[in-house]
Amino acid sequence: MDKVTELKEQGNAALQAGKFEEAVRHYSAAIALDAGNHVLYSNRSAAYAKAGRYLQALEDAEKTIELKPDWGKGYSRKGSVLAYLGRLDESVAAYEEGLRHEPSNQQLADGLKEARARLADNQADFGNPFRSPDLFARLAMDPRTRAYLDDPDYVKLVKELQDNPNSFGMKLNDPRVLTTLSVLLGMNLGKGAADEDMDTSPPPPSPTTARPPPPPPSQAAPKAKVEQMDQDLTSEQRQALREKELGNEAYKKKNFEAALKHYNKAVELNGNEITFLNNIAAVYFEQKEYQKCIEHCEKAVEVGRENRADFKLIAKAFTRMGNAFKKMGNLTSAKAAFEKSLSEHRTPEVKSLLSDVEKMIKDEERRAYINPELAEEEKEKGNELFKRGDYATAVKHYTEAIKRNPDDPKYYSNRAACYTKLAAFDLGLRDCDKCLELDPKFIKGWIRKGKILQGMQEHGKAISAYQKAIELDPNNSEAIEGYRSCTMAASSNPEEVRKRAMADPEVQAIMRDPAMRLILEQMQNDPKALVDHLKNPEIAAKIQKLHESGLIAIH
Repeated sequence: MDKVTELKEQGNAALQAGKFEEAVRHYSAAIALDAGNHVLYSNRSAAYAKAGRYLQALEDAEKTIELKPDWGKGYSRKGSVLAYLGRLDESVAAYEEGLRHEPSNQQLADGLKEARARLADNQADFGNPFRSPDLFARLAMDPRTRAYLDDPDYVKLVKELQDNPNSFGMKLNDPRVLTTLSVLLGMNLGKGAADEDMDTSPPPPSPTTARPPPPPPSQAAPKAKVEQMDQDLTSEQRQALREKELGNEAYKKKNFEAALKHYNKAVELNGNEITFLNNIAAVYFEQKEYQKCIEHCEKAVEVGRENRADFKLIAKAFTRMGNAFKKMGNLTSAKAAFEKSLSEHRTPEVKSLLSDVEKMIKDEERRAYINPELAEEEKEKGNELFKRGDYATAVKHYTEAIKRNPDDPKYYSNRAACYTKLAAFDLGLRDCDKCLELDPKFIKGWIRKGKILQGMQEHGKAISAYQKAIELDPNNSEAIEGYRSCTMAASSNPEEVRKRAMADPEVQAIMRDPAMRLILEQMQNDPKALVDHLKNPEIAAKIQKLHESGLIAIH
């Protein structure tokens, strides 16, 4: 298990660093050692999705759900991948199923909202063949496009045409676009488009330049883009491309000084190509020269706009700029850069980066707001209002105290007392749980929890809470009295206790388990058997659940 954890952490680190294929390798190695671990499949699904390998991502999401059908994250993964594949009906269904298991999961709710909005847009625009509800199914069935689906870049291209039909005219130089359109329209639009260019290619040739035919339909799309050396390039442009390729080779070998030398030479020969500047910025990022990286990204955006570069290249410059700002700790500028990148080209990777930065900004704001002295002042105001019986206003002051010092358990305990007076038992119980999470030995927290559960007629659970308090302080009269009261209530009407317990799905599942029925029978015949069974954490948890429900007594 230590090796599995190590591999998972390596995969997480690679994923955070944007090394998606490396992350896949680590997660796959971990899965080979622990094939029943749903978290590993979920993480690998994320890595596949970020790498544009959506079909594999979908398989892992479905495996996650198979292993852990009540875990909302699996449905979130599945819904997200289905949305990227254009299967929006299924995406909506996945999110809805997840919310049936975890109704309060905000990530699922947000995903459902976005999937429904996209579905509505698609239904309102059947004039765009790329918005066909069964688009990917049709492409997979036709031999002309089936092999293309193995290429993540092709899947991204189709998604782009789904989301932004106005970009169609800009993509006509890609032969796969016309082939795809032929399949969707059920007709042959002919051949003659140029081979796909790398995003590192020079400006396209004039319309009069002869272009090679596209690859035969049976030939799979290439895994890596191949740059085309068009016949009408100037000698300077050709030399610039050679310098760029030399720079790429040096970059791969982490010989950054040599890479810079070649990329700068490429810029000297052809100053109108955004890719050369993007590559220079990438080198400076690797060298941790973040300010220089940002300056070259800004220059890349300027050159790209002047020369009408592909908006994906401009988006890439903004993304790298955002990453550089993030490394420098300038989160506000990083957020702005990621937002600009998304305005050029929306990708799940950049959306994730933006979300991470926004969370970091909120965390910084929360930490900056912390002030223990002001927290104590707010607590005292709350205490005074509590004594006067103004519980609603007291809650506001305790809430402010929590914001000012969120790690102090007594503020949660005090607010729980207010919620109890207001009969908001669910909120009070949540505060008790938070209080005890921060300090498991906080006796007042266990007593408050016992009182709330007692008010909710959950006498078995209340008994357990009071028992915890008594373990911490055997002479605590409040805990002892609560324990006695709940014990008497639980034993006064055994039939009512049984009915209430059997209405709990978790209790029902335990009682249906043949192994647990055998264990309970052993305990009845031989009370000493309980000691042995409690050594197994899983069985102990189930016995504790039955005890809390009032179905069994433990002495």
